[in-house]
Amino acid sequence: MTEPLYGIMAEFGTPKALENAVKASKLAGYTKLDAFSPFPLSDVAKVLDVRTRAIPWIAFVAGLVGAAIQYGSQYWMNAVDYPINVGGRPLDSWPAFIPSTLIVAILWAGLATLLGLLLILRLPRLHHPVFAVPGFERASGDRFFLCISSDDPLFEPGAAWDFLQTLSPQRVREVPACG
Repeated sequence: MTEPLYGIMAEFGTPKALENAVKASKLAGYTKLDAFSPFPLSDVAKVLDVRTRAIPWIAFVAGLVGAAIQYGSQYWMNAVDYPINVGGRPLDSWPAFIPSTLIVAILWAGLATLLGLLLILRLPRLHHPVFAVPGFERASGDRFFLCISSDDPLFEPGAAWDFLQTLSPQRVREVPACG
């Protein structure tokens, strides 16, 4: 009985080789691809279409909610709950409320962005099947990896292996599902 696969992974020595491999894989019809590199590669990210569109909205909504809660609580405390007229100033002194409202909005947006990013990226991930591939530790140093996932509609282990071999990688390896 053969061991279940997470996918097939190819190792490349240069960012350009990885970029060309990702483009070729997309042209070949593969859709479940993942690329690993020691630094961000914007061209590869564009080809893989990995932009997270939800993060700006999470930050914006959380900032608005934080600002509304901060302004509302100041208004409630100063104008409704315990109004004290000091020197004839208005109870709703909105110019005095703005600095703390902006600070709280920024804090809420920052915290929501962090939490949203962690959830979207499913972090912290203490184990991933690609960690079991010999040599994968070099993905944080000087190597570039492309993995075709086994849940890709076109995935056939032999065909994916042969396809990756045509891209002139340094190595092609199977990624076991269990790690």
